[in-house]
Amino acid sequence: MVSKVISNEILFPEVDEMLREGREVEFRPKGSSMLPFIRGDVDSVVLVRKDSVEEGDIVLARVGSRYILHRVIRVEGEKITMMGDGNVRGTESCTAADVLGTVVQIVRPSGKARTPGKGRFWKALRPVRRYLLAIYRRI
Repeated sequence: MVSKVISNEILFPEVDEMLREGREVEFRPKGSSMLPFIRGDVDSVVLVRKDSVEEGDIVLARVGSRYILHRVIRVEGEKITMMGDGNVRGTESCTAADVLGTVVQIVRPSGKARTPGKGRFWKALRPVRRYLLAIYRRI
């Protein structure tokens, strides 16, 4: 398998266009903000465009000039607040119009795909998440 790195400024406008056309898009995200559920540079995600966003969805959104793949923790009208599963604090906000797509599958390197959950249990563990993530990163 050949891997090619493309800058976000080139990749995500194309991803946005494909999602608007009703196509599925699969790519390998970078970073550790979605640990332990999505491993950056290891797992791939499959996105589709949905009419609405719900709490617990993992979305790709444009926040200012950046593109972020995080979980929705709150929806208040058109305002959406997100936080990475691998983060212990700090949130990002955007509008529903800034959401490019929603993750419908997480694909492991073995090719095995799974549907992401809503992260309710993980959200409840936020007070001890720092310790759980420290253990996970040492394994």
